[in-house]
Amino acid sequence: MDKKSIITGLIYGIVSNTLGLFVVCFTTAKIAGRSESTLQVLEAAVSENFIGKLISLGAIINLICFFYFIRKQKDGHSAGILIATILIAVGTFITKL
Repeated sequence: MDKKSIITGLIYGIVSNTLGLFVVCFTTAKIAGRSESTLQVLEAAVSENFIGKLISLGAIINLICFFYFIRKQKDGHSAGILIATILIAVGTFITKL
């Protein structure tokens, strides 16, 4: 594994988690039947202190990316995604304190 592929995987992991967070917020807004936007759901999550739960749900896309890169035998990318997931888990744990 070279450093370039690990860093690329780390970037993939962070971007996919961010994308997953927005998908979860969009889905939450639509299921609730409200006409709120994704940003309003994020603001409500921060004010009501459940942003960690949304971030954790957004990390599900990291799982899909991880197994995709494992299947394609790109271990460096998979390691980067795993590192990103661990960093996100530590970040959400810190926000819970």
